[in-house]
Parts: sequence; structure tokens; C-alpha cells
Amino acid sequence: MSQIIDLIKELRERTGAGMMDCKRALEASNLDVAAAIDWLREKGITKAASKASRIAAEGVTHIHSDGHETIILEVNCETDFVARSDAYNTLVSAIAKTVLAHHPATIEAAKELVAPLITEATMKIGEKIDLRRYQIIVCHDPQVIGGYIHMHGKISTAILMEGVDVAFADNMAMHITANNPLYIDSAGIPKEAREHETKIQQEIVAQDEKLKGKPEAALAKIVEGKVAKAFREATLSEQPYLLDEAGTSVGVVLGKLNAKVLKFVRYAVGEGIEKRADNFAEEVLAQIK
Repeated sequence: MSQIIDLIKELRERTGAGMMDCKRALEASNLDVAAAIDWLREKGITKAASKASRIAAEGVTHIHSDGHETIILEVNCETDFVARSDAYNTLVSAIAKTVLAHHPATIEAAKELVAPLITEATMKIGEKIDLRRYQIIVCHDPQVIGGYIHMHGKISTAILMEGVDVAFADNMAMHITANNPLYIDSAGIPKEAREHETKIQQEIVAQDEKLKGKPEAALAKIVEGKVAKAFREATLSEQPYLLDEAGTSVGVVLGKLNAKVLKFVRYAVGEGIEKRADNFAEEVLAQIK
């Protein structure tokens, strides 16, 4: 029993194929992993449709530019093993170029546009693949677009700026990748976000035993301070600039250069997607008994 479990695990990691597909492939190939890989590839064309119900929470983010326009996108697959493969990253690059060239108006239109690319790759790679999201940023002189890709696409940031060169914009994209701001400056914080954070902090203060008995005016000031602190940490202009040893804020650095951040987009792979947390051995035993 342990041998078949180990072989299924190896085959699954090497191909990204489903549990029962791996089991059938090994049985059809006399437990020869190399032959089982060939078997899975040969049967791939009949398996593509069945992959639609799987969870694709791995993958990469990617940035592609044609000099005037830049696209940032996230393409998901099922396993990190596949996400790190050359074939998968070639596919992501092709998707980026196709979407940028055609400017589809919606994510649904973009998915339809690249469906042939994804279907072919699904049959070869053996996993569900999904174009999750993208944004296209247009640059007009004298604006510049910078970008930073972290850990082979685990996180990517594209940024549109004015008053700086591309190298500086790239550094600012690196800062955003590391610090994950939600807003450019305080003016960009929506009223709804402020109200939501205020309610959260009011509840926190109300539950704090150390603050029991304080005057309402004092509690209101405490809440106001907590809300301000939360938004300072989430606002790019208020954050200490990553590449400034003195800890000067991004806003001050930009002010000295008479520069502006006009827009940024930061994608992290799988954020917001609920991932399955199955025990591998239990999953195998449940399906092969």
C-alpha cells in the first residue's frame, strides 16, 4: 500500500494530474512512473473538461510591456510545481501579450480570447488553468511605468508615475511589493473605508478593560488616533520609503522630486482564494480503498 501511495504522490507532483488519474495511469503502466506520465499525456485531451471544478490557487503574476502600455495579470494553476515550469511561464507570457494586443473590455472577454491557449495548455500540463485578473496601464509622455516581480511571480507590482525615470519607478514598485499599501495618499481613502475602520476601532476600544470609565470625548480621541494609525500604515505616502536609510516617508521623498504616483496595481498569487488543505495520505487512502 505504501508503495502505491508514494508513486501516486510522485506522479501527482511531476504532472499535477488528479489523484485517481494518477492511480489509473500507474495501474495501466505496471507502476512505471515514466510510462504513467506518457499515459496521462496521451489521455489529456479527454480530461481537460473535468479540470474545471478543481481549485486553482497557485500560479504566477506577470508584467509585460510594449513600451507604451503595460499589462499586469495573474494566471492560476493547481500546484506550485507547475507554476515553476518553463511551459507554464511561456503560456503566461503568451496570455499577457494576447490580452494586451486586443484590449478586451472585461475579464470574461479576456478569458474567451485566450481560451484556445489555456485549453491546449491544460491538455498538456494536466491542471486547471485560469486567467484570474488583469489590468492594462497606458503611459503618456512624460509619464513612466515601473514594475517589480518578486519570487518568480509570487507578487508583482506595476506603477504609473510622473517626474521620475523608469529606474526610480521600478524602485517604488519594489517598495509597494514589500509594504503592500492600499492607497496612494489620504485623499484616496474612500469614505466607506474610513467609516468601516472607525467601527472596528470603536468595538476594540469598547472591549478594552483598561479604558473602562474614560469620558466619551477621550474614547473618541483614542478611536480617532487608532484609525489614523491604521491608515498611515496602509497609505503609500505615509510609509517610510524602503530605500531611504533615514526612514523618510514616501510622500516627503516624492515632494522633494516634485514627483507623483498616479496609479499602482499589486497582485499576490492566490490572495482571496480559499485553498484546500487536504491530508495527502488520507486523501489517497480514501480514494483507493
